Amino acid sequence: MKVIRLCSLFVVVAIVAAVASNYSRPADGADIRGLHTRANRQGDARQTAPSFVLVAHGGAGDYSKMSQEQIDERRTTMVRAIRAGYAILSRGGTSVDAVEATISVMEDSGLFDAGRGGYYTRAGVPELDAAIMDGRTLAAGSVAAVQHIANPIHLARLVMKKTPHVMLVGAGAEEFAKSQGIELVSPYYFYNEREWQRFKDAQQAAKNNASALYPPAWPNDHEHGTVGAVALDQAGNLAAGTSTGGTVMKMSGRVGDSPIIGAGTYANNKSCAVSGTGVGEYFMRNVVAADICERVRYLHVSVEQAANDVVMKELVAQHAEGGVIALDPQGNVATPLNTTGMMTGAVRADGKISVKGWSTDAAPVVVSAAE
Repeated sequence: MKVIRLCSLFVVVAIVAAVASNYSRPADGADIRGLHTRANRQGDARQTAPSFVLVAHGGAGDYSKMSQEQIDERRTTMVRAIRAGYAILSRGGTSVDAVEATISVMEDSGLFDAGRGGYYTRAGVPELDAAIMDGRTLAAGSVAAVQHIANPIHLARLVMKKTPHVMLVGAGAEEFAKSQGIELVSPYYFYNEREWQRFKDAQQAAKNNASALYPPAWPNDHEHGTVGAVALDQAGNLAAGTSTGGTVMKMSGRVGDSPIIGAGTYANNKSCAVSGTGVGEYFMRNVVAADICERVRYLHVSVEQAANDVVMKELVAQHAEGGVIALDPQGNVATPLNTTGMMTGAVRADGKISVKGWSTDAAPVVVSAAE
């Protein structure tokens, strides 16, 4: 009897010990998975730290004839523009909002060939083009040959959001603008002494070369000021936008690559976002922006290689001048140019804005994104 009781006691002690052991150490499977889950959550917290990128350009061309004062003004404005986009991205805003805000600042400045600083046509009146594209949905909007719109990039955004169309031009675009509450501005709003003098000089040069039926597509000073931006937001979505006044002494009604989706502007989350600047006719013939993105998507090359192959090989072989800013979903940036300069600025989540490109030997200027 005592033996039975001792055996029963031994069994009870063994059971209690086993239960205690199960509570004191992880069992195979469940508790180990729990530990892994907690570790993964900690890892996820580290991985979900804000990550975003914004890149802008102020046009490719020859900056050597530009005064230091004008270069400084452009650089200061680009920093201000990037700060506007950074403020949106840093608080979790969309890449589309950031692109529009960045370009709007440059349009308003009168320092670039966009918005208030647009080049004059043969008729002596700026005609402006712009486009914007959402890489998440492939939605896009553009306007072309508008004469009374202060911020063409905003109107392009409204075309994307409020109409079933992609592009509106001329009077039709301006009628749509009025329907959206946008005030049409007088051509005098765009008056700029510097650009008026550039126009008069080009006009005189055309008279001196009366045998030429059309003026060259690229002005003799090779200066260009198309503006653009590409962005990657915290949700991982890409966007691109471009705004321009085209070329000096262009024919009325001439439209360049900037508002043509796939030529001067393109964005697709599956590949990259691109904004171009240069001789628009070549960018259209080569569908430059889309070509870069399709090389990334289908040839599985880096965005840097794709952009370099198009700008530094395809365009150079055709004696076409220009450059692009390109950004992929991983935040990799490419800024190839085949001219002597292309002012660009970039910022990431660390808040350091780097501006470069007004000359080949100038060191980048780095400033804080904080106002």
